[in-house]
Amino acid sequence: MSLKTKYLGFDLENPLVPSASPLSRDIDSAKQLEDAGAPALVMYSLFEEEIYHEDAELDHYLSHGSESFSESLSYFPDHHELISGPDEYLEQIRRLKENLDIPIIASLNGVSLGGWTEKAKLIEKAGADALELNVYYLPTEAKQSGTEVKNIYIDILKTVKENISIPVAMKIGYAFSALPSFSQRIEEAGANALVLFNRFYQPDINLEKLEVEPSLSLSDSDEIRLPLRWIAVLRKQLQLSLGATSGVHTAQDVLKLTMAGADVTFMTSVLLKHGPKHITKLKQELHQWMEEHEYESLDQMRGCMSMENVNDPGAFMRANYIKTLKEYQHNI
Repeated sequence: MSLKTKYLGFDLENPLVPSASPLSRDIDSAKQLEDAGAPALVMYSLFEEEIYHEDAELDHYLSHGSESFSESLSYFPDHHELISGPDEYLEQIRRLKENLDIPIIASLNGVSLGGWTEKAKLIEKAGADALELNVYYLPTEAKQSGTEVKNIYIDILKTVKENISIPVAMKIGYAFSALPSFSQRIEEAGANALVLFNRFYQPDINLEKLEVEPSLSLSDSDEIRLPLRWIAVLRKQLQLSLGATSGVHTAQDVLKLTMAGADVTFMTSVLLKHGPKHITKLKQELHQWMEEHEYESLDQMRGCMSMENVNDPGAFMRANYIKTLKEYQHNI
């Protein structure tokens, strides 16, 4: 049973790629991931705030409108608290490359043009095999159009691609209108892969303190349905690699996303819960399922359940919504 796949031009032994997480901060845990069967590793993100917190352009994106809310800037650490971040990140790339034999994919999380280019060059020079652009821009003003927001993503991607030669993946959230059209623009701008979808952490309200608090919850398998639908829709329309992220926990999750058309399946929460050895378990379960169902390879099933290949494409569209509601009402 072959689990081999291709992503960002790399031939990978399987699609079980650890995504950005604290596990890549430690060489021992990163080595454990490789030993368990991880075919590549996405590093924890280097946040633009760690690079240029005092930069005027970044301040515009981060704090535009914050003058109305005097406490909003207090969420950002002081520049002196972050100044060592970039150098440490570059050194960790070098250490990972020295100790691991799998591709190392660096991750930049930011929002302004200036915050990416210089560090993208240094990341390439430090030895990263590829770069994942993790744009986190939250538009909060009614006067800003969706086209303007999308242009921020495209401009960042083009600028980075013009300055480095390693493959680049663009990781986006799900809240975009006309996603197929936007995805094509991302491909035309030079992205080598598209990762669906960024799992943004949402704030909460503390009722006793009457404060807005950060909140972090790990994913579960129900969350694969969103990337599953859109990967199935996009598979035949795009030539670049497609990565699925959010909610990948089981072998069944991996199989479903592969059948939808994913080239790789990224995971974090399940590895934080069960440790690096969970990758070995997933590989065994994938082999077992494929043997029982007479599949020789993942390539054989990849995209077989994309929208272009299923008998009823409406299952991925509005018709499925109506059918689901009717079946639910019938069972009440």
